[in-house]
Amino acid sequence: MHIPVMSAEVVGALNPMPGKTIVDCTLGYGGHALALLESGANVIGIDQDNEILKKVKERIPSNKNITFFHGNFADINNIIKTPVDGFLFDLGVSSFQIDEAGRGFSIRFDGPLDMRMDQGVGKPASFYINNLTEEELAKIFFEYGQERFSKRIARRICAERLKKTISTTFELKEIIEKAIPTWKKRESATRIFQALRIFINSELNNLSQALSDSISLLKSGGRICVISYHSLEDRIAKNFFRKLKLDGILDVLTKKPMTAGEGEIVKNPRAKSAKMRIAEKI
Repeated sequence: MHIPVMSAEVVGALNPMPGKTIVDCTLGYGGHALALLESGANVIGIDQDNEILKKVKERIPSNKNITFFHGNFADINNIIKTPVDGFLFDLGVSSFQIDEAGRGFSIRFDGPLDMRMDQGVGKPASFYINNLTEEELAKIFFEYGQERFSKRIARRICAERLKKTISTTFELKEIIEKAIPTWKKRESATRIFQALRIFINSELNNLSQALSDSISLLKSGGRICVISYHSLEDRIAKNFFRKLKLDGILDVLTKKPMTAGEGEIVKNPRAKSAKMRIAEKI
């Protein structure tokens, strides 16, 4: 079941109403978009995953004021043609993608080692796992996953791929688990999968680009809302907002990131790691 994270807080932050246009840069299954539409706003929904777009088009009634775009939010300069009232970035991987074994995002399901947000672009995770050097893999695991056993895991992957091509999520998971102490197995596997996903989809570079481009497309008084689930994403948003505040361009409305309440976390455990930052264009 799809549950949008901190939906009430998103509505409160972006203040949607008739006449306003909000860009949902990570449309997903449309939970946040529906909440914005129900408040009367027009929504421009962007997602790089064609499979999700097909499903969300079936979910959102045709009479709603929403325009769909297939693309990466790093290309918003080519998607948005006129100034808007708000931008929403709900980062990371969607529940739909995690729960689809064939997408290869999760350690919980066995499937092809893919991890591409847009399966029509780039190479799958299996290509990088089987072709990058030990040093390159270790760097990805450490920089994007903050994994302390990155070198040990990379060394084991390179040894195992000499015996057999690594092509599924469970094959990679098993190799990771054999490379590290028992008490770190699940945590390290999760970190490695996350690091690969961030690297393959250029998530951090795309976020920096999209935030930078969004400023010129935002009306005075318009707001940017960023929900992150990873410290590296949160740091990019925090530093971006801080710099533009010093430049007199943005007013940062969250001194510290907002987090989900205990009640929401019980219903939706994914919300536990969510951090929301909000800024308004001066």
